[in-house]
Amino acid sequence: MVEIAPYGTWTSPVSAERAAGAQRTPGWVGLHAGAVWWTESRPEEGGRVALLRAAPGEPPAEVLAAPWNVRNRVHEYGGRPFTGVDGGIAFTNWADQRVYLSGPDGGDPVPLSPEPERPQGIRYADLTAGPGGEHVWAVRETVTGDAPTDVRRDLVALPVTGAAAGDPAAVRVLTATHHFMTGPKVSPDGRLAAWIGWDHPRMPWDGTELCVAEIQPDGSFGLHRVLTGGPSESVCQVEWDGPDAVLALTDPDGWWNLYRITLDGRRTNLAPGKEELGGPLWMLGMRWFAPLGAGRHAVLRSGRLAVLDERSATVTDVESDVPVWMPSLATADGVVVSTAGGPTRGTAVVRLNLSSGELTPLTEPPPNLPDQSYLPVPTERWFTDHNGHSIPALVYPPRNPEFAAPDGEAPPFLVHVHGGPTSKFIPLLSLEIAYFTSRGLGVVAVNYGGSTGYGREFRELLNEQWGVVDVGDCATVATALAKEGIADEDRLVVRGGSAGGWTAAASITSVDTYRCATAMFPIIDLAAWTSAGGETHDFESRYVEGLVGTLPEHTARYIERSPINHVDRVAGPVLVLQGLEDPVCPPEQAKRFAASLDGTGIPHACLLFEGEQHGFRRAESIVVALHAELSFYGQVFGFEPPGIPAVELRR
Repeated sequence: MVEIAPYGTWTSPVSAERAAGAQRTPGWVGLHAGAVWWTESRPEEGGRVALLRAAPGEPPAEVLAAPWNVRNRVHEYGGRPFTGVDGGIAFTNWADQRVYLSGPDGGDPVPLSPEPERPQGIRYADLTAGPGGEHVWAVRETVTGDAPTDVRRDLVALPVTGAAAGDPAAVRVLTATHHFMTGPKVSPDGRLAAWIGWDHPRMPWDGTELCVAEIQPDGSFGLHRVLTGGPSESVCQVEWDGPDAVLALTDPDGWWNLYRITLDGRRTNLAPGKEELGGPLWMLGMRWFAPLGAGRHAVLRSGRLAVLDERSATVTDVESDVPVWMPSLATADGVVVSTAGGPTRGTAVVRLNLSSGELTPLTEPPPNLPDQSYLPVPTERWFTDHNGHSIPALVYPPRNPEFAAPDGEAPPFLVHVHGGPTSKFIPLLSLEIAYFTSRGLGVVAVNYGGSTGYGREFRELLNEQWGVVDVGDCATVATALAKEGIADEDRLVVRGGSAGGWTAAASITSVDTYRCATAMFPIIDLAAWTSAGGETHDFESRYVEGLVGTLPEHTARYIERSPINHVDRVAGPVLVLQGLEDPVCPPEQAKRFAASLDGTGIPHACLLFEGEQHGFRRAESIVVALHAELSFYGQVFGFEPPGIPAVELRR
């Protein structure tokens, strides 16, 4: 029997504990020695990242027990943390950021890189095997001073013998062509190396260069040549295609398409089309395509698995039970391996035989998932603003088979703003969203102007317009849902983390669309979030120049758009959630914002989480954050969510 109860008061089996447990998900995937290897986040183990392996005919097995944590902090977002080499797997360990070698069946890892003088002062990412299997090639990031931007990067080779563990001189520097570089890849004949590089103030989705150099007799690289790329062309992945050409995802025509580029610079678009086969290079080592042989390539078409056929110059979707694939593709003998999932099934490591269509999950779904009847299924919609600008969004209405709302009541709606902002919300299973929708709160995830997946022109709508276009697009969607009666116009929320936290804070201080806001690990003060301000890390320290404008010419914009300067305009209550070890959006900004709200009469709370960096990894943090958010909405909208501890609001 369906119970009639107001939105927000429904009871639900989607507990905060279940939502935290569902974040036990696989990450990086690779193939080595006939086995599939992958990382897996463990929120119940303090956010540790485990390494697992599935050999043919064997069940998955954990390779490294706690406290090994297969993660690194290059660019502070991390990059591909392991690679197969002769004799085992080389990986990065979070605690000290060193590279270690583990045997194929585990055992006690041995260090390959020297111990840094400064704790975590030398980091490595995007590991790959060098020619002959004698070295591990990687991007090395070295902290050179006390400022967040005091960082140098090199491409290096670490002997697999472990000689460099006690002798830093044994680390071979291969080259350092740019301030930012991806890990190098060796040509099939061992003569050449290829990598991608870029420099400030560009971000990798703005413009990069595809570099090739000869490998010298001593193993270092000679002078490099740029095969393609530039200030307004973004190469996001490169793989060798024989000894005399590479395959690269790049966007000279405004869309990430797959090109073959010969060593003399001739390039051919293998399947021209106005569709994205690549994405933003937030983490080094992402793989949106993988060759299948005979002129065919596995590609991701805006997250859907497809096959690109050079002969017909076509891209054809692959039919499977999992609609969303992640950019960690690996292929062998017509089999594609990656992580994949969908709105109602957990992300898993899967193996798909393209010949037979057989899909084999290698990992189990997250434990203790609720019945699918409690999981929301989004509707993809496009909204239009007053200028005719189209805005894609995914609408998640409330869903709980045990409850319905009284006639005439429209639900509260949370406008979810993705981070980045150069990113995209993708419809994977999210018990965080189900936590709200199963209690009677709707969610709409907006892919505002600046999001990826819609071409460079759409991506660049946010250039110098951050805090304007994103705020306006989200408000347009929220207002449209209210006018349609899908959402209650008096109970609209804006929420987001990182850049989404910025948009939430900017929205609540600039428009009157929302009743309240939740800003998670947000940017609050633009001027401080620059290389000059010193309150962010090196990778993004000049990002804001493209998003807002160069300094000092556009100082007025920084002042006008920063929420910290407009506490007098706050339109409603604010909840701030912040990790205390966050190097990307530092806690100082959240603390200043919360302190500025004290004494204003505006209900607010600021929860600080020990041991958390950018985003929450620990189960206990996720639980506290979800409880606080639901309690916050209940207090603002006048409902009492059953069984949820109250968060204390200050004024």
